[in-house]
Amino acid sequence: MTNPSTANSSVLEWFKSSYSTNDGPDCVEVAVVPETVHVRDSKQTHGPRLAFGPQQWTAFVSYATHH
Repeated sequence: MTNPSTANSSVLEWFKSSYSTNDGPDCVEVAVVPETVHVRDSKQTHGPRLAFGPQQWTAFVSYATHH
Protein backbone atom coordinates (compact mmCIF):
# COMPACT_ATOMS: atom_id res chain seq x y z
CA MET A 1 0.00 0.00 0.00
CA THR A 2 1.31 3.46 -0.82
CA ASN A 3 1.17 6.53 1.38
CA PRO A 4 -2.18 8.29 0.82
CA SER A 5 -0.82 11.59 2.14
CA THR A 6 1.46 11.93 -0.89
CA ALA A 7 -1.46 12.81 -3.16
CA ASN A 8 -3.25 16.14 -2.93
CA SER A 9 -6.98 15.36 -2.76
CA SER A 10 -7.86 18.56 -4.65
CA VAL A 11 -6.06 17.15 -7.71
CA LEU A 12 -7.71 13.73 -7.59
CA GLU A 13 -10.86 13.10 -9.63
CA TRP A 14 -13.07 10.91 -7.46
CA PHE A 15 -15.88 8.72 -8.77
CA LYS A 16 -18.41 6.64 -6.86
CA SER A 17 -18.30 2.88 -7.18
CA SER A 18 -21.10 1.37 -9.24
CA TYR A 19 -21.74 -0.92 -6.27
CA SER A 20 -22.47 2.04 -3.97
CA THR A 21 -25.98 3.23 -3.20
CA ASN A 22 -27.09 6.84 -2.81
CA ASP A 23 -28.85 6.36 0.50
CA GLY A 24 -27.21 3.27 1.96
CA PRO A 25 -24.10 2.59 4.00
CA ASP A 26 -22.07 1.33 1.02
CA CYS A 27 -20.54 4.48 -0.47
CA VAL A 28 -17.06 4.02 -1.85
CA GLU A 29 -15.24 6.49 -4.09
CA VAL A 30 -12.12 5.79 -6.11
CA ALA A 31 -9.56 8.08 -7.74
CA VAL A 32 -6.97 6.69 -10.14
CA VAL A 33 -3.66 8.37 -10.91
CA PRO A 34 -0.55 6.84 -12.47
CA GLU A 35 0.78 4.10 -10.18
CA THR A 36 -1.85 4.63 -7.43
CA VAL A 37 -5.53 3.88 -6.80
CA HIS A 38 -7.05 5.91 -3.95
CA VAL A 39 -10.16 4.77 -2.05
CA ARG A 40 -12.32 6.71 0.42
CA ASP A 41 -15.74 6.73 2.06
CA SER A 42 -17.92 9.16 0.09
CA LYS A 43 -19.73 10.18 3.28
CA GLN A 44 -16.42 11.22 4.91
CA THR A 45 -14.46 12.82 2.09
CA HIS A 46 -11.93 14.33 4.49
CA GLY A 47 -11.63 11.12 6.50
CA PRO A 48 -9.19 8.23 6.16
CA ARG A 49 -8.17 6.99 2.73
CA LEU A 50 -6.41 3.96 1.36
CA ALA A 51 -3.94 4.01 -1.52
CA PHE A 52 -2.94 0.93 -3.50
CA GLY A 53 -0.35 0.19 -6.15
CA PRO A 54 -1.74 -1.36 -9.36
CA GLN A 55 -0.87 -4.96 -8.39
CA GLN A 56 -2.34 -4.60 -4.90
CA TRP A 57 -5.53 -3.05 -6.32
CA THR A 58 -5.92 -5.89 -8.84
CA ALA A 59 -5.48 -8.46 -6.06
CA PHE A 60 -8.00 -6.65 -3.82
CA VAL A 61 -10.66 -6.35 -6.54
CA SER A 62 -10.17 -9.97 -7.54
CA TYR A 63 -10.59 -11.07 -3.93
CA ALA A 64 -13.58 -8.78 -3.28
CA THR A 65 -15.49 -9.90 -6.36
CA HIS A 66 -15.04 -13.60 -5.57
CA HIS A 67 -16.04 -13.49 -1.88
